Amino acid sequence: ASSTAAAETGIAPRGRTISDLEVERVIDGDTIKVLIDGDDVTVRMIGIDTPETVKPDSPVECFGPEASDFAKETLTGATVTLELDESQGATDQYDRALAYVWLELPTGALRMFNLDSVAGGFAEARQYGPTPYAWKPVFEAAESAARAAGAGQWGACGG
Repeated sequence: ASSTAAAETGIAPRGRTISDLEVERVIDGDTIKVLIDGDDVTVRMIGIDTPETVKPDSPVECFGPEASDFAKETLTGATVTLELDESQGATDQYDRALAYVWLELPTGALRMFNLDSVAGGFAEARQYGPTPYAWKPVFEAAESAARAAGAGQWGACGG
């Protein structure tokens, strides 16, 4: 299930980055594990929320498996750059690192997975807490376009 939506190109990280990280495991559509300086770090992607597939005591939500599959197909074993967003803090209440995940392409270019996920209808733009995240206007525009096109969950789940 690859994204057919054309996410915005020509964008680059705005915040501090940590590059050349290998994705060790994809937990679900918005959470991954990477190795940073020998430490196994759980990363929760900033600005997106995907339908649940692994939340304890919660049912699998509509389009959750597709969102997880998209993340697994795109990110498993991939090399990524994490972009940090000072406005969101370093970690969430579950002690997961917070970051935008940029896929390092063979050409040397970067593609933001968070944005591709929203543009493809695999995730919705989501602000946690009172402070808007850096890419919020871009994510919201991508979600509006995905909803209008009936992409992903917006066509499959009656949303």
